[in-house]
Amino acid sequence: MSSNQIVVTTVDNKSDLQRFVDFQYQLYRTNPYFVPPLRQAELETFNSKKNPAYEHCESKLFLAKSNGRIVGRIAGIINHIENNGAEKRSARFGWLDFIDNGDVSKALFEAVEIWAKQRGCQVIKGPYGFSNMDKAGLLIEGFEELATMAVNYNEPYYLSHLENLGYAKLVDWKEFEATVPDAIPERVTKFADMIKRRYQLQEYEPVNKKDLIAMGHQIFELINLAYKELEGFIPHSKGQIDLFVKRYITFINPDFISIIVDQHGALAGFGITMPSFSRALQKAKGRFFPFGFLHLRRAMQKNDRADLYLIAVHPDLQNKGITALIFNKIIETFIRYGIKKVETNPELESNHDVQNLWKGYEMRQHKRRRCLIKDL
Repeated sequence: MSSNQIVVTTVDNKSDLQRFVDFQYQLYRTNPYFVPPLRQAELETFNSKKNPAYEHCESKLFLAKSNGRIVGRIAGIINHIENNGAEKRSARFGWLDFIDNGDVSKALFEAVEIWAKQRGCQVIKGPYGFSNMDKAGLLIEGFEELATMAVNYNEPYYLSHLENLGYAKLVDWKEFEATVPDAIPERVTKFADMIKRRYQLQEYEPVNKKDLIAMGHQIFELINLAYKELEGFIPHSKGQIDLFVKRYITFINPDFISIIVDQHGALAGFGITMPSFSRALQKAKGRFFPFGFLHLRRAMQKNDRADLYLIAVHPDLQNKGITALIFNKIIETFIRYGIKKVETNPELESNHDVQNLWKGYEMRQHKRRRCLIKDL
C-alpha cells in the first residue's frame, strides 16, 4: 500500500459517523482481549445535542481510506477550558485506530495536526477524550490481558508508529489485578474503626434512588476538587455532571459504592466499583438490543470479577487513612458477592497513594498505558 493510495476525509454526516464508530469493531472482531463499547454510547459522544462537553469543546473526526476501504480513524479535540490561561494552547487526539501501515498512521496524524495548527494549537497530546470520563491512554503493556469497559484496547504496533511520527511520553498509567481475600484482615478493620472515630466519619447508605442521585452530584463535585492537579484532568461542567450521574450512578448497585461522610453529612470520600462487564460486552458485540442488556444484567447478578472505577478523598482529609474506610466497605462487598479478582483500571504512575491502597493484598501489575505529546 503506497502513500498515494491513502485518502483522509472528515466525518461530515451520520453515515460517516457510523463508519467512524464501526471501524474498531471491524479491526478487532477476532481479538479475544478487545471489549466492544456500546455503539449507541459511542455515537452519542459525538452528538453535540447529547454530549454537554461540546459546550466548551470542539472536535473534528477523520477517516483514512484505501481504495474506498476504511483503514484508520482519529478524533481531534480542543477543550477550551483546558486552554484557558495555558502557556501553550493544546489539542487532543483520541478514538485512534489504524491498520499496521506507516502510510496510514502518517496520513491520519498529518490531518489532525494540520487541523490543530489551524485552530491555533502549539501542542497535541493523547489518546485523550473530551474529559477524564472518556477512555484515555495507549496500551503499551498487557496486550494479552482482557480489557475492561473503562479502557481502550490497541495492538502493540501503535506505539512504534506514534514514536516514528515524533510523539514522546507525557505520562504513564499503571493497571493492577488484585486477588480478593477470603476475609478482611483484622488489622484493616481495626484501623478503619480508629479512623472513623478519630475524624467522626460514617458510611453513608442511600435511602432511595433520589437520594443516590443527589449524592452522585456531590461525588462528581468532589472529583473536580480532588483530581484538579492530575495530568489531563479538566473540571466537569454542571451539564456533564448531570449526564454522568444519569448514565453511571443510577446504574450502579449501591452495595458496590462506598460513601464516607463527616458528622455534618458532608462528603469526605468515596469509592465506586462495579462487577466486570468485559465478557458481557463481548457477548453483546456493542449492541444493547436485542440481547445485549441480558448479558449485562447477568454480569450484574453473577460475577467473580469486579472493576474499581473511581476513588477520591476530600483534599482536607487526604493522607489521614480515609481510604481504609472506603476499602473496608468495598472488600466486604466483594467477599459477600463472591468476587475473586478486581481490576484497578488506570492509575497515574506517580499516584503512589492510590497504589499503596493494595499493599498487603496479593496483586500484580498487568497493564500499562501511555499518553504521548508532540509540539506542532
